[in-house]
Amino acid sequence: MGKIVIAYKILPSESTVDLDVLLEKLKAELAEVAAIQRTEKEPIAFGLCALKVTMVLAEKEGILDETEDKIKSIEEVGQLQVLGMTRL
Repeated sequence: MGKIVIAYKILPSESTVDLDVLLEKLKAELAEVAAIQRTEKEPIAFGLCALKVTMVLAEKEGILDETEDKIKSIEEVGQLQVLGMTRL
């Protein structure tokens, strides 16, 4: 079974959301399905920052939907955008 590398841009639900707390919740939620490789905070506008997260997933049917559902289930997540994806 192969692996997938995927990069997401995660926008918080509000500008007051602490991205460090969001990242810790993300790590806890995805511990079973993904290995987070890299994170970066990207300023957007007016004090709002996005969290860019690159992770490695096992390649299996439904893994992307499962991962995105887990990310969206976190209260502080407003929007989720796929930046790129490739096989490893």
